[in-house]
Amino acid sequence: MVALPQPSTRVGPALHNNTMSDTPDSHPQAQVDTTGEASLPCVMVFNANDPSGAGGLSADITAMSSASAHVLPVVTGVYVRDTSDIHDHFALDEEAVTDQARCALEDMPVQAFKVGFAGSPENLSAIAAITTDYADVPVVAYMPDLSWWDELAIETYLDACVELLLPQTTVLVGNHSTLCRWLLPDWEGDRAPHPREVARAAAVHGVPYTLVTGFNAADQYLESHLASPETVLATARYERFEATFTGAGDTLSAALCALIAGGADLQSACAEALTYLDQCLDAGFQPGMGHAVPDRLFWAHDDDGGEQGLAADAPPDSKLDADDFPLDTTRH
Repeated sequence: MVALPQPSTRVGPALHNNTMSDTPDSHPQAQVDTTGEASLPCVMVFNANDPSGAGGLSADITAMSSASAHVLPVVTGVYVRDTSDIHDHFALDEEAVTDQARCALEDMPVQAFKVGFAGSPENLSAIAAITTDYADVPVVAYMPDLSWWDELAIETYLDACVELLLPQTTVLVGNHSTLCRWLLPDWEGDRAPHPREVARAAAVHGVPYTLVTGFNAADQYLESHLASPETVLATARYERFEATFTGAGDTLSAALCALIAGGADLQSACAEALTYLDQCLDAGFQPGMGHAVPDRLFWAHDDDGGEQGLAADAPPDSKLDADDFPLDTTRH
């Protein structure tokens, strides 16, 4: 299992608004690195296409690009969905998934993998074979809500995840209720499992770190916890509100993966990814008749005629020490 860097005492700049015109003479001094070394970290993501734009590859690409990562998107299948519900899903065969990934990997080095919804046990097997060949590259796995799917299909898929994906996973991301139903199906306690107990259940299958979101801390608050079997490394508390979002989990896991790929230590990457998600939700909108969608490109808006984004919200040398955790700055 790949080892992540140890936590540092500084959280670096979270996400950057780097723009470049594609008009050749608009930046006459621009230089292109032709040495073969990528100027942006490359992240390969396996996920299904979401035609609503709420989640799936759309969320991965926009969130990772916001974190200054170059995305190598591998399509595992396609949803038939809108902003309210998933109506169906069609998985690609494992050869199509493998060929997409291997072709890109032979050309470009990757600094991280993200695995979203693979669509079938066969695709999970193909992805596991690829990540095994790149054992030093961290893997962020996101487990979405699968309640829209057939029960037998869910059971078969989750069994394959346990056997094939989790032993390759560096950080598992998922909603508290989703992870509890999956990893602790026989839980009999009067209280809900604590995120560290969820992390322990994941660790049985080889996962060193788990980011548990949507933990019911109190009537007014929800929490996200980055945990290992031994301890909770970071906590973010945020207030409940009435809007229901689609695509938040993909957004968070994609940002986390991109920040890890960019060299951030795990605690810093988690803090920045949670802050980014909070800003995406704060700027969220309702494009259709269903749920709201995070605005993953909130930083690109120029409503005030000036530069927007995280750099405009705080001085460039602002610091957040590791001792400041739990992180209580998110609002939604």
